[in-house]
Amino acid sequence: MILLTGAKGFIGSQLLARLCELGHSVRLVTRSSFECDFNGVEIVHADLTSTDTNFDSLLSGCDVVFNCAGEIHNEELMRALHVDATERLVATANRLACKEHPIHFVQLSSVGAYGPARGVVRVVNELTPENPQGTYEITKTIGDSRVAKNRDNQFFTYSILRPSNVFGRSMTNNSLRQLGKIVGKGLFFYIGAAKKKSVATYIHVDDVVSALMLCGFDPRAKGEIFNLSNDCALSDLINGMADVLHVTRPRWSLPEVPLRLMVSLVNRFSALPVTQARIDALVARTSYPSTKLLDTLGFIPEREVPAVICELFVDKQAG
Repeated sequence: MILLTGAKGFIGSQLLARLCELGHSVRLVTRSSFECDFNGVEIVHADLTSTDTNFDSLLSGCDVVFNCAGEIHNEELMRALHVDATERLVATANRLACKEHPIHFVQLSSVGAYGPARGVVRVVNELTPENPQGTYEITKTIGDSRVAKNRDNQFFTYSILRPSNVFGRSMTNNSLRQLGKIVGKGLFFYIGAAKKKSVATYIHVDDVVSALMLCGFDPRAKGEIFNLSNDCALSDLINGMADVLHVTRPRWSLPEVPLRLMVSLVNRFSALPVTQARIDALVARTSYPSTKLLDTLGFIPEREVPAVICELFVDKQAG
Protein backbone atom coordinates (compact mmCIF):
# COMPACT_ATOMS: atom_id res chain seq x y z
CA MET A 1 0.00 0.00 0.00
CA ILE A 2 1.17 3.51 -0.85
CA LEU A 3 0.15 6.64 1.05
CA LEU A 4 -0.14 9.76 -1.10
CA THR A 5 -0.71 13.26 0.22
CA GLY A 6 -1.49 16.17 -2.10
CA ALA A 7 -3.27 13.96 -4.64
CA LYS A 8 -5.47 16.85 -5.79
CA GLY A 9 -2.50 19.03 -6.63
CA PHE A 10 -0.82 19.55 -10.00
CA ILE A 11 2.01 17.08 -9.37
CA GLY A 12 0.19 14.77 -6.95
CA SER A 13 -2.67 14.14 -9.37
CA GLN A 14 -0.23 13.11 -12.10
CA LEU A 15 1.62 10.86 -9.68
CA LEU A 16 -1.65 9.21 -8.63
CA ALA A 17 -2.43 8.42 -12.27
CA ARG A 18 1.01 6.90 -12.82
CA LEU A 19 0.81 4.78 -9.68
CA CYS A 20 -2.62 3.45 -10.61
CA GLU A 21 -1.62 2.76 -14.20
CA LEU A 22 1.17 0.56 -12.86
CA GLY A 23 -1.20 -1.36 -10.59
CA HIS A 24 -0.26 0.05 -7.19
CA SER A 25 -2.79 0.23 -4.35
CA VAL A 26 -2.98 3.82 -3.15
CA ARG A 27 -4.40 5.39 -0.01
CA LEU A 28 -4.82 9.12 -0.52
CA VAL A 29 -5.56 11.80 2.02
CA THR A 30 -7.83 14.73 1.26
CA ARG A 31 -9.65 17.38 3.27
CA SER A 32 -12.41 17.78 0.69
CA SER A 33 -14.42 15.71 -1.75
CA PHE A 34 -12.43 13.67 -4.24
CA GLU A 35 -13.66 11.89 -7.35
CA CYS A 36 -11.47 9.08 -8.59
CA ASP A 37 -12.00 6.71 -11.52
CA PHE A 38 -8.96 4.56 -10.77
CA ASN A 39 -9.18 1.10 -9.25
CA GLY A 40 -7.29 0.27 -6.08
CA VAL A 41 -7.64 3.71 -4.50
CA GLU A 42 -8.69 4.20 -0.89
CA ILE A 43 -9.81 7.74 -0.10
CA VAL A 44 -9.37 8.98 3.46
CA HIS A 45 -10.88 12.32 4.47
CA ALA A 46 -8.55 13.90 7.00
CA ASP A 47 -6.78 17.17 7.75
CA LEU A 48 -3.03 16.69 8.00
CA THR A 49 -2.70 19.94 9.97
CA SER A 50 -5.05 18.73 12.72
CA THR A 51 -3.68 17.10 15.85
CA ASP A 52 -6.91 15.08 16.00
CA THR A 53 -6.01 13.19 12.81
CA ASN A 54 -5.14 9.54 13.41
CA PHE A 55 -1.76 9.30 11.71
CA ASP A 56 -1.31 5.69 12.81
CA SER A 57 -4.40 4.75 10.85
CA LEU A 58 -3.26 6.73 7.80
CA LEU A 59 0.12 5.00 7.66
CA SER A 60 -0.79 1.51 8.84
CA GLY A 61 0.05 -1.07 6.18
CA CYS A 62 1.89 1.40 3.93
CA ASP A 63 5.30 0.59 2.49
CA VAL A 64 5.92 3.89 0.71
CA VAL A 65 4.78 7.43 1.50
CA PHE A 66 4.75 10.17 -1.15
CA ASN A 67 4.38 13.50 0.64
CA CYS A 68 3.28 15.87 -2.14
CA ALA A 69 1.02 18.10 -0.03
CA GLY A 70 1.82 21.79 -0.30
CA GLU A 71 0.21 25.14 0.44
CA ILE A 72 1.20 27.80 -2.11
CA HIS A 73 -1.25 30.61 -1.33
CA ASN A 74 -2.04 31.03 2.38
CA GLU A 75 1.17 31.76 4.27
CA GLU A 76 -0.58 31.29 7.62
CA LEU A 77 -1.11 27.60 6.82
CA MET A 78 2.32 26.84 5.43
CA ARG A 79 4.13 25.98 8.64
CA ALA A 80 1.27 23.82 9.88
CA LEU A 81 1.33 21.75 6.68
CA HIS A 82 4.94 21.82 5.56
CA VAL A 83 6.57 21.49 8.98
CA ASP A 84 4.19 20.26 11.66
CA ALA A 85 2.23 17.80 9.52
CA THR A 86 5.43 16.49 7.94
CA GLU A 87 6.93 15.97 11.38
CA ARG A 88 3.88 13.96 12.48
CA LEU A 89 3.88 11.90 9.29
CA VAL A 90 7.58 11.11 9.58
CA ALA A 91 7.49 10.38 13.31
CA THR A 92 4.55 8.01 12.83
CA ALA A 93 6.18 6.33 9.84
CA ASN A 94 9.38 5.87 11.80
CA ARG A 95 7.57 4.31 14.75
CA LEU A 96 5.38 2.01 12.64
CA ALA A 97 8.36 0.95 10.53
CA CYS A 98 9.96 -0.51 13.62
CA LYS A 99 6.77 -2.34 14.64
CA GLU A 100 5.31 -3.50 11.32
CA HIS A 101 7.64 -3.37 8.30
CA PRO A 102 10.08 -0.92 6.66
CA ILE A 103 8.65 2.33 5.30
CA HIS A 104 10.23 4.54 2.66
CA PHE A 105 9.29 8.23 2.76
CA VAL A 106 9.51 10.40 -0.38
CA GLN A 107 9.40 14.15 0.19
CA LEU A 108 8.51 16.48 -2.69
CA SER A 109 10.36 19.73 -2.06
CA SER A 110 11.78 22.58 -4.18
CA VAL A 111 15.07 24.08 -5.34
CA GLY A 112 13.81 27.15 -3.50
CA ALA A 113 15.66 25.61 -0.56
CA TYR A 114 18.87 27.10 -2.01
CA GLY A 115 17.56 30.63 -2.31
CA PRO A 116 16.31 32.68 -5.28
CA ALA A 117 17.89 32.56 -8.72
CA ARG A 118 20.46 35.26 -9.32
CA GLY A 119 21.73 37.40 -12.17
CA VAL A 120 25.30 36.21 -11.69
CA VAL A 121 26.37 32.78 -12.92
CA ARG A 122 25.51 30.27 -10.18
CA VAL A 123 25.49 26.49 -10.41
CA VAL A 124 23.44 24.87 -7.65
CA ASN A 125 23.85 21.24 -6.67
CA GLU A 126 22.84 19.14 -3.68
CA LEU A 127 25.88 20.32 -1.71
CA THR A 128 25.01 24.00 -2.12
CA PRO A 129 24.19 25.52 1.31
CA GLU A 130 20.49 25.98 1.94
CA ASN A 131 19.34 29.59 2.01
CA PRO A 132 15.55 29.67 1.52
CA GLN A 133 13.81 33.03 1.17
CA GLY A 134 10.07 33.46 1.66
CA THR A 135 7.59 31.61 3.84
CA TYR A 136 6.90 28.80 1.37
CA GLU A 137 10.57 28.07 0.72
CA ILE A 138 11.56 28.33 4.39
CA THR A 139 8.82 26.04 5.67
CA LYS A 140 9.37 23.47 2.92
CA THR A 141 13.09 23.38 3.74
CA ILE A 142 12.40 22.95 7.44
CA GLY A 143 10.05 20.11 6.50
CA ASP A 144 12.89 18.49 4.55
CA SER A 145 15.06 18.62 7.66
CA ARG A 146 12.35 16.80 9.62
CA VAL A 147 12.42 14.03 7.03
CA ALA A 148 16.19 13.72 6.85
CA LYS A 149 17.10 13.91 10.52
CA ASN A 150 18.45 10.75 12.14
CA ARG A 151 15.65 8.49 13.33
CA ASP A 152 18.02 5.94 14.89
CA ASN A 153 16.84 2.79 13.13
CA GLN A 154 17.32 0.96 9.86
CA PHE A 155 13.63 0.52 9.07
CA PHE A 156 12.74 4.08 8.09
CA THR A 157 14.34 5.47 4.91
CA TYR A 158 13.74 8.59 2.85
CA SER A 159 14.39 10.39 -0.44
CA ILE A 160 13.92 14.10 -1.08
CA LEU A 161 13.25 15.46 -4.58
CA ARG A 162 13.74 19.16 -5.26
CA PRO A 163 12.42 20.17 -8.70
CA SER A 164 12.70 23.64 -10.22
CA ASN A 165 9.69 25.31 -11.89
CA VAL A 166 7.26 22.54 -12.85
CA PHE A 167 5.03 23.03 -15.88
CA GLY A 168 2.50 21.06 -17.90
CA ARG A 169 -0.86 21.29 -19.58
CA SER A 170 -2.94 21.09 -16.37
CA MET A 171 -0.93 23.60 -14.34
CA THR A 172 -2.91 26.34 -12.59
CA ASN A 173 -0.02 28.80 -12.34
CA ASN A 174 -0.41 31.08 -15.36
CA SER A 175 2.99 32.82 -15.30
CA LEU A 176 4.29 30.94 -18.35
CA ARG A 177 1.05 31.48 -20.25
CA GLN A 178 1.23 35.19 -19.44
CA LEU A 179 4.79 35.28 -20.72
CA GLY A 180 3.61 33.54 -23.89
CA LYS A 181 0.87 36.13 -24.27
CA ILE A 182 3.47 38.90 -24.24
CA VAL A 183 5.56 37.00 -26.81
CA GLY A 184 2.48 36.41 -28.96
CA LYS A 185 1.69 40.13 -29.05
CA GLY A 186 5.23 40.97 -30.12
CA LEU A 187 5.86 42.88 -26.89
CA PHE A 188 8.61 40.73 -25.42
CA PHE A 189 12.15 42.10 -25.16
CA TYR A 190 15.32 40.75 -23.60
CA ILE A 191 17.08 42.60 -20.81
CA GLY A 192 20.78 43.36 -21.08
CA ALA A 193 22.70 40.26 -22.18
CA ALA A 194 19.81 37.94 -21.25
CA LYS A 195 19.38 36.68 -24.80
CA LYS A 196 22.85 35.12 -24.70
CA LYS A 197 23.33 34.27 -21.04
CA SER A 198 20.08 33.90 -19.06
CA VAL A 199 18.86 30.45 -18.01
CA ALA A 200 15.26 29.18 -17.91
CA THR A 201 14.91 26.62 -15.11
CA TYR A 202 11.88 24.44 -15.82
CA ILE A 203 10.96 20.77 -15.68
CA HIS A 204 7.94 19.03 -17.19
CA VAL A 205 5.53 17.43 -14.72
CA ASP A 206 5.89 14.04 -16.45
CA ASP A 207 9.61 14.08 -15.71
CA VAL A 208 8.94 15.03 -12.09
CA VAL A 209 6.57 12.07 -11.73
CA SER A 210 9.13 9.73 -13.29
CA ALA A 211 11.78 10.94 -10.86
CA LEU A 212 9.38 10.54 -7.93
CA MET A 213 8.73 6.95 -8.97
CA LEU A 214 12.45 6.24 -8.95
CA CYS A 215 12.78 7.88 -5.54
CA GLY A 216 9.95 5.70 -4.27
CA PHE A 217 10.98 2.32 -5.61
CA ASP A 218 14.68 2.30 -6.53
CA PRO A 219 16.78 1.25 -3.49
CA ARG A 220 19.64 3.43 -4.70
CA ALA A 221 17.56 6.53 -3.91
CA LYS A 222 17.43 5.84 -0.18
CA GLY A 223 18.94 8.51 2.03
CA GLU A 224 19.47 10.91 -0.87
CA ILE A 225 18.45 14.44 -1.85
CA PHE A 226 18.10 15.07 -5.59
CA ASN A 227 17.72 18.31 -7.53
CA LEU A 228 15.72 18.13 -10.74
CA SER A 229 15.60 20.64 -13.58
CA ASN A 230 15.85 20.60 -17.36
CA ASP A 231 17.55 23.94 -17.83
CA CYS A 232 17.76 25.65 -21.19
CA ALA A 233 18.73 29.06 -22.49
CA LEU A 234 16.01 31.64 -21.93
CA SER A 235 16.18 32.45 -25.65
CA ASP A 236 15.38 28.81 -26.51
CA LEU A 237 12.27 28.95 -24.32
CA ILE A 238 11.14 32.27 -25.83
CA ASN A 239 11.78 31.02 -29.37
CA GLY A 240 9.75 27.89 -28.62
CA MET A 241 6.83 30.08 -27.56
CA ALA A 242 7.16 32.31 -30.61
CA ASP A 243 7.20 29.33 -32.96
CA VAL A 244 4.07 27.71 -31.55
CA LEU A 245 2.27 31.07 -31.55
CA HIS A 246 3.40 31.72 -35.14
CA VAL A 247 5.05 35.05 -34.47
CA THR A 248 8.52 36.39 -35.21
CA ARG A 249 11.16 35.37 -32.69
CA PRO A 250 11.99 38.35 -30.43
CA ARG A 251 15.34 40.04 -31.05
CA TRP A 252 15.26 43.35 -29.17
CA SER A 253 16.84 44.01 -25.79
CA LEU A 254 16.92 46.90 -23.31
CA PRO A 255 19.73 47.78 -20.89
CA GLU A 256 19.08 46.44 -17.41
CA VAL A 257 20.07 49.33 -15.12
CA PRO A 258 17.98 52.09 -16.80
CA LEU A 259 15.04 49.70 -17.08
CA ARG A 260 15.16 48.90 -13.35
CA LEU A 261 15.31 52.59 -12.51
CA MET A 262 12.33 53.36 -14.73
CA VAL A 263 10.30 50.51 -13.26
CA SER A 264 11.04 51.70 -9.71
CA LEU A 265 9.94 55.24 -10.52
CA VAL A 266 6.82 54.45 -12.54
CA ASN A 267 5.54 51.70 -10.22
CA ARG A 268 5.23 54.30 -7.46
CA PHE A 269 2.31 55.81 -9.36
CA SER A 270 0.89 53.02 -11.52
CA ALA A 271 1.32 49.28 -11.98
CA LEU A 272 3.46 48.16 -14.89
CA PRO A 273 3.43 44.66 -16.37
CA VAL A 274 7.20 44.71 -15.84
CA THR A 275 8.27 44.35 -12.19
CA GLN A 276 11.60 43.98 -10.44
CA ALA A 277 10.76 40.31 -9.78
CA ARG A 278 10.10 39.72 -13.48
CA ILE A 279 13.36 41.43 -14.38
CA ASP A 280 15.14 39.17 -11.87
CA ALA A 281 13.63 36.13 -13.58
CA LEU A 282 14.59 37.31 -17.07
CA VAL A 283 18.24 37.94 -16.18
CA ALA A 284 18.75 34.92 -13.92
CA ARG A 285 21.83 32.80 -14.61
CA THR A 286 21.32 30.16 -11.94
CA SER A 287 21.27 26.55 -13.12
CA TYR A 288 20.29 23.32 -11.38
CA PRO A 289 22.06 20.41 -13.10
CA SER A 290 20.46 17.01 -12.41
CA THR A 291 23.84 15.30 -12.44
CA LYS A 292 23.28 13.38 -9.21
CA LEU A 293 20.01 11.91 -10.51
CA LEU A 294 21.84 10.75 -13.62
CA ASP A 295 24.85 9.35 -11.77
CA THR A 296 22.83 7.63 -9.03
CA LEU A 297 19.65 6.51 -10.78
CA GLY A 298 20.47 6.89 -14.46
CA PHE A 299 17.66 9.41 -14.86
CA ILE A 300 17.54 11.88 -17.74
CA PRO A 301 14.52 14.18 -18.31
CA GLU A 302 12.69 13.25 -21.51
CA ARG A 303 10.65 16.42 -22.15
CA GLU A 304 12.84 19.15 -23.61
CA VAL A 305 11.35 22.43 -22.44
CA PRO A 306 11.39 24.46 -25.71
CA ALA A 307 9.85 21.53 -27.60
CA VAL A 308 6.96 20.82 -25.20
CA ILE A 309 6.15 24.37 -24.12
CA CYS A 310 3.53 24.20 -26.87
CA GLU A 311 1.31 22.23 -24.45
CA LEU A 312 0.42 25.47 -22.69
CA PHE A 313 -0.94 27.03 -25.89
CA VAL A 314 -2.49 24.08 -27.73
CA ASP A 315 -6.07 24.92 -26.75
CA LYS A 316 -5.61 28.49 -27.88
CA GLN A 317 -4.14 27.40 -31.20
CA ALA A 318 -6.88 24.82 -31.73
CA GLY A 319 -9.52 27.49 -31.22
